Amino acid sequence: MLIVVDADAGTPLHAQIAGQIRAAVAAGDVAPGHRLPAARELATSLGVNVHTVLRALATLADEGVLQVRRGRGTVVTARGTQIANVATMVQGLVREARRAGVADADVLRLVGAKLAEGGAA
Repeated sequence: MLIVVDADAGTPLHAQIAGQIRAAVAAGDVAPGHRLPAARELATSLGVNVHTVLRALATLADEGVLQVRRGRGTVVTARGTQIANVATMVQGLVREARRAGVADADVLRLVGAKLAEGGAA
């Protein structure tokens, strides 16, 4: 898994790192059960602060893509690939909604309505 950060990009470094790990998991490049490098090691290789990497890992853990086990490492969860795929689709939805000028509250309402229907689209 290759991660590249761009300090001059408009996206925060932690979001770049999380996005690239999420994409690797979604693509199947990093399989469930795979252990990621230690945060300190990853931070050193990327030339960023360890707290930046920890924030990216925490984001992915909150999403359910990773499980962070203090002292034992960070691994991709059993459902990490599916969750990463959905998270990627959600990011695309948000990007398209904003491009179209749809308010965040309206997007939430629409998604909530679809979830409440309980069935397929």
